[in-house]
Amino acid sequence: MTISMYQASVPGFIQALEALSKILDKAEAFCTAKKVDPSVIVGARLAPDMFPFSRQVQIACDFAKGASARLAGVEVPAYEDNEKSFADLKARIRKTIDFVKTLKAAQIDGSEERDISLKIAGNPVTLKGQFYLVNFALPNYYFHLTTAYAILRHNGVELNKSDFLGMTLGR
Repeated sequence: MTISMYQASVPGFIQALEALSKILDKAEAFCTAKKVDPSVIVGARLAPDMFPFSRQVQIACDFAKGASARLAGVEVPAYEDNEKSFADLKARIRKTIDFVKTLKAAQIDGSEERDISLKIAGNPVTLKGQFYLVNFALPNYYFHLTTAYAILRHNGVELNKSDFLGMTLGR
């Protein structure tokens, strides 16, 4: 049995972004309960040379919309990176989900050999669709989601694997 490029990308992007939005709700509730200024969490990072929480969320959204658009052969929507609050970040996540949901399987399936051209570290690169998705887009997407989750956990937000996955595990 094979899996389509659409099935390998879009449903996972949507599920994880919806989970991320719920995680932001928990982070906001944590800030209220513990009397923590939300800007402290939004700006938190794991190490001085890493991006802050807000940028991790922005980049995760960028990979979801960018990969989906490139695989579908449509223009990647441009978003300003100006989110400063949980509400702003949730709006970006919602906008990303809404965009990804506009793409149909027929647009993405068959993109395994499509040339995907983009800039990586400022350098133009062309990758085949399947390689791009499996070896670049998905690992980067999940890296930034995981880092966002880890920043919240490091700062005391009570989260578990079910929160990250966006599903209840057999407990």
